[in-house]
Amino acid sequence: MAYYTVYWPQDWLDELRKSNDTGPIKVVFGSIHSRMPSIASIKEGDVVFPVSLLDRHLYIMARLEVTHKERAFDYCIRELGNPYRSLIPEGVVVKVSDAFFCAKDVSYKSLQSVPENLTMIIPGDKPHCKHQEPFNCCAEWAVWGENGSVIQPRLIPDEVVPLLRFGYPKSKEKPLRINSKGVVLAQSIAATRRLSEESAMVFEELFENS
Repeated sequence: MAYYTVYWPQDWLDELRKSNDTGPIKVVFGSIHSRMPSIASIKEGDVVFPVSLLDRHLYIMARLEVTHKERAFDYCIRELGNPYRSLIPEGVVVKVSDAFFCAKDVSYKSLQSVPENLTMIIPGDKPHCKHQEPFNCCAEWAVWGENGSVIQPRLIPDEVVPLLRFGYPKSKEKPLRINSKGVVLAQSIAATRRLSEESAMVFEELFENS
C-alpha cells in the first residue's frame, strides 16, 4: 500500500461548493495535463488524498481507498453516462450534437461518414455527484472505491507542514517548497506525489480524529 496526494485547485473547490457536493468521495481522475496531473503511478490498494491551499494554508479535502483503476472514459460512460472531458479510446466514436468524435481529435460530420469498425457511444447523463466529473480535459485514468470520506477541508497544522516528506524511495524524499512567509508554493503540491510513511500517518490521524 502506498499513499499519494493529488491537487484540487480553488476553482474546482468552488464548483463542488456550488453543487453542494460533500461526497463521500467516489473517484479521483488524472489527465495528460499538469492542471490535473497523471495518476498512472497509483494502483489498486493505494490511498489517495486530494489536497488544496485555502487562505495560504494546506488542507486535506478527502481520503479515498483505491479498489479499482480503469480508463477515465470507461468510468465516465458507465457511472455518468457521458464521457465529459475524458480521452476517447481507439476504436470508439462519440456522438456530440450533430458531430461524431473519436480518438486523436478526429471528427465526422455525419453518421454515414463514420467507419463501420468503430463502436458508437451516444451519451446520456446519469445521476452523479459533481466530483465524479473530470475537472480538466483529457482525463486518462480513474481510480475509485466505495469507502471514501466526506469531502471537507481538514487543516494540516502550519508547524507540521515543513516536516512532511514526499518521494520514493526514502533516499529521495523531499519536503514541500515553502516561501519566506511560510506558505506552501502551489506548484509544490500541483502534482501527484507519494507520501513518506511518516507523513502518511500524519494524514491518517486527521481522519481518525474526524
